[in-house]
Amino acid sequence: MAAKATIYKALLNIADMDRHYYAEHNLTLAQHPSENDLRLMVRLTAFVLNANETLMFCKGISQDDEPDLWQKSLSGDIELWIDLGQPDEKRIKKACGRSEKVIIYTFQEGMATAWFKQIENSLKRFNNLQVFYLKMDGDIESLTKRSMDLQCNISDNELTLIDNENSVLITQEMWKQ
Repeated sequence: MAAKATIYKALLNIADMDRHYYAEHNLTLAQHPSENDLRLMVRLTAFVLNANETLMFCKGISQDDEPDLWQKSLSGDIELWIDLGQPDEKRIKKACGRSEKVIIYTFQEGMATAWFKQIENSLKRFNNLQVFYLKMDGDIESLTKRSMDLQCNISDNELTLIDNENSVLITQEMWKQ
């Protein structure tokens, strides 16, 4: 965990009807001093969308050679590399070379659209890359608490995050298959 990081605890009850995955995850997240609440919640969202027993948070923002999340095989090979935001082509190439599958979740509409238009043609050569735009209906930052208890329901590629007071609907738009 990063020095001077803010620590968050999250209890996630995940019901993913699309993948038939039903589990409870008790997570500890370190929020880097330069990371805002929106990005922290997008990291948590990326975990929910790809949840399994071996998916792990990495140093991400504080480490150039690691993604935000990854899943490794028992032999140490990277099976899934997940980045957030708008990584540059060099980072994407490195990720695609090191991992079986790479997913980028972008989430800030104006910046994401401009980034994707600029880089779209160069991404066509990466067969193991997927890019998704996360469209959020609701204030995802309102779910951010030092101790979170969230119900996470996924159906028809839509994720609903629910706590005692708020809910947020997140739709995935596939920008690159």
